[in-house]
Amino acid sequence: MTKQTFLKGTITLIAAGLLIRLLGFVNRIVVARLMGEEGVGLYMMAVPTLVLTITLTQLGLPVAISKRVAEADALGQTSKVKQILSVSLALTGMLSMIFTAGMILLAQWVSQHLLTDERTMYPLMAIAPIVPIIAVSSVIRGYFQGKQNMRPSAISQLIEQIVRISLVAVLTSLFLPYGVEFAAAGAMFSVVIGELASLSYMMWLFKRQKTVAIRKGFLRAVRSGGEALQDLLRIALPTTGSRLVGSVSYFFEPIVVAQSLAIAGVATAVATKQYGELTGFAMPLLFLPSFITHALSVSLVPAISEAAAKQQTKLIHYRLQQALRLCMVSGGLSAVVLYLYAVPLMELMYGTSNGARFIELMAPLFLLYYFQGPLQSTLQALDYAKAAMINSIIGTLLKMVAIFALATQPNFGIMGVAIAIIASTILVTLLHFFTVAKTIGFHLYARDFIKTVVAMGASMTAGAYWFTTNPSALLTSTLIAITATTVLYLILMVVFRLIKRSDVARIPVIGKWLFAFLPKG
Repeated sequence: MTKQTFLKGTITLIAAGLLIRLLGFVNRIVVARLMGEEGVGLYMMAVPTLVLTITLTQLGLPVAISKRVAEADALGQTSKVKQILSVSLALTGMLSMIFTAGMILLAQWVSQHLLTDERTMYPLMAIAPIVPIIAVSSVIRGYFQGKQNMRPSAISQLIEQIVRISLVAVLTSLFLPYGVEFAAAGAMFSVVIGELASLSYMMWLFKRQKTVAIRKGFLRAVRSGGEALQDLLRIALPTTGSRLVGSVSYFFEPIVVAQSLAIAGVATAVATKQYGELTGFAMPLLFLPSFITHALSVSLVPAISEAAAKQQTKLIHYRLQQALRLCMVSGGLSAVVLYLYAVPLMELMYGTSNGARFIELMAPLFLLYYFQGPLQSTLQALDYAKAAMINSIIGTLLKMVAIFALATQPNFGIMGVAIAIIASTILVTLLHFFTVAKTIGFHLYARDFIKTVVAMGASMTAGAYWFTTNPSALLTSTLIAITATTVLYLILMVVFRLIKRSDVARIPVIGKWLFAFLPKG
């Protein structure tokens, strides 16, 4: 199996993540145009229940597997790797059966009493079969990531998106005549089939490489894997705590929002529509650069775990500084583009400017969100997952209290939800940073942050001028302005040495060509 360097593995995931996000937006555009805000609202209100169930099923094992496999691989302990996989598959398989049955049996009660819209029962039922599929695929993916081979993870996610997009329009259109709730269920079921295709690829690749024979002596490995289970759970449980906090928050968020907006006098159908605009239209655009932060987070866990096992403190600092620099570059560009072009992007993608107000409010401060993933992964890799969990709990409590305090006020309404999300995001990111700084004596280069702010300001000023003075059609003027803004921003990043030749050289296909044009240093 090919072991990749930290940066090469990250670039592989980033390249795949970019394509996956673009395909994901195609999927969202198709769904939004077919079902409208109300259909998207039903879809998005069901998603948090799925996320919570998957979090409980996985039990934080993907991160734990990645870390423990990286450590065992560094020490040449092949038998321990088999134990790790056997125990993980047995545990997640058992949990997935329990929670899948729970989703099906409780779907009607959850839709009627918690989500306040009984139509969400249909997408909840449609998504239930995905739980065991993701349970198995997450274990295999964690194994490959622990081996620091990011290609299988990247390719499997591409397969999932391609299959999903191929089916979503067909299934949504097929069920739409029966009602928007059935259309939302059809969109959900396309996700199930996409994940099944992704799992099939992962299993085929794992079997083809024949690195670890799982079926041979599986039960014996499980029975003798008590120590391996304890090692996994020492990381998995606090990691699950962090993710569970986020998943529970995500699960209760539409419930609190619906109840709060009802207190503010907003009708159920209107509340569902507004929640769809925020979470189905605006938030996906704000999360766009997270394919970069996710790639960095995934790569950081085994890279820092290996460095920590070898007591290479300077390498830990260097890896984290690399990751945060890339987050700053990508997040800064996203904040500029989304803030400037929120209205035309909404109109071009969804045929309505609804949702643009949320982006204009949240984009400038959402820059801090992009640092959150790498910081949390660093804490997990250093066995400080419990501290990350506590930080997440604090942020979640703030968000829920703020949503209820603001969204119940008619003057704020759904905008109060957006403000609460931003406040929580800022708090958790800062808590993660201060915890990392205290743990390993890490500090962020203030000079790099100042350079990024200067580049953002210059690009924003120029972009606003180009857009307002361009008399072309909406699509043409938006594309020209975004391209010009992006080019100027990237030039400033190169001038300020925030994008380096070594970064560009590892970009697939075009990296070596661009490398020749960049200044040395």
